[in-house]
Amino acid sequence: MATIKLEIVTPEAKTFSDDVDMVTLTGVEGEMGILPDHSPLMTQLVGGEIAVRKGTTDTFLAVGDGFVQVTGQKVSILTDMAVRAENIDEAAAEQARQTAEARLAQKLSDEEAATVHAALAHAMTQLKVKQRHKK
Repeated sequence: MATIKLEIVTPEAKTFSDDVDMVTLTGVEGEMGILPDHSPLMTQLVGGEIAVRKGTTDTFLAVGDGFVQVTGQKVSILTDMAVRAENIDEAAAEQARQTAEARLAQKLSDEEAATVHAALAHAMTQLKVKQRHKK
């Protein structure tokens, strides 16, 4: 069976690199499934969840906003956050959410507010993905 190479890169590291059967992600036009030999495209990635299928195994990742480039044999994702569901620390994400919400109640510069909103979005995404895939 044909596979497609998936690489997910954040500013910190390459967080995922493997040959997979299918990738499901959300772009600005909506959710899309990417299979081997997919038509080339480039789109914005909307923060949320990426589902990766390899054989009979599904892997789920919480991701932030970013960009996706698809060629026939490769999916490249550049994002500001990518964490596998099983690696999400739910308590830490909840603490980050509470801290961000408390900071937003304060008077912040536009730059500080943007940073706190991003932190809140990351925490909320991680919590949502973790809760959906708790074992």
